[in-house]
Amino acid sequence: MERNRLQIAVNPAQATRAAEEAAREVGFLMRRHLHQRKRANETSQHDIKLELDVRSQRLIQRSLAKAFPGVPLLGEEGIVGDISAPFRWVVDPIDGTVNFAYGIPHACVSIALQERTGPARAGYPDGFRTVSGVVYDPFSDEMWTATRGTAARLNGRKIQVSRRNRLEESIVSIGFAKTRSTLDQMLPYFNQLVHCVRKIRIMGAAALALTYVASGRFDAYIEGGIRLWDIAAGGLILECAGGEFWRRPIPGAHAYRIVATNGRLRRSLRVPA
Repeated sequence: MERNRLQIAVNPAQATRAAEEAAREVGFLMRRHLHQRKRANETSQHDIKLELDVRSQRLIQRSLAKAFPGVPLLGEEGIVGDISAPFRWVVDPIDGTVNFAYGIPHACVSIALQERTGPARAGYPDGFRTVSGVVYDPFSDEMWTATRGTAARLNGRKIQVSRRNRLEESIVSIGFAKTRSTLDQMLPYFNQLVHCVRKIRIMGAAALALTYVASGRFDAYIEGGIRLWDIAAGGLILECAGGEFWRRPIPGAHAYRIVATNGRLRRSLRVPA
């Protein structure tokens, strides 16, 4: 009975609106703290975990729980609720944390709603697919939204991917993951690709890289190791803007390799296996 109740209660379009509200709440917090000193809960060579990450995820969880009680949340800062439910929120409260920690205004909030599709299958290895996605950049006040089956939008206006199909005219974003093995894999590829494209950009926020491809600002985004909460919302937004969101699971919880493009460049990019 509980499963059926949640299936009826969660409308993806309503979920998108609820996620927008939650993202704006956290965005206000991010703007207020951008140039303030931030407390780190954990640091490593290539990453920082902030106290504000935890606070932001709790704020999102409370906001979404009011709109859709009983839907669990899978986030960078942990899991809340019954993971066997037919729907789940997937949240990165601050994507681009290192940028944000250093006072660089290129970071965002990423919130996705996923539904259980049944057995694992291609593209959805854990049996879930994204049906609603929101990415909010509070520093440019840009809100990307998508509900599966409808057009992707930026601040309410429809967006679409670029039509560029020549690699030499393209701008490609690359992300370098935190592990040594991924860095060792991607650095030689970077050295090769830089001679083939117009420009490479390394900007440090996966969800924004995906939405930039969706908006036609970038033509592709490549990442050798990324977590689900970084890409769930942005991947749907890209697909709804006419792009291609290729991903493959790699070792690690909710970890993926991705190649996100305008749908015209994946073969030309020759991403290493």
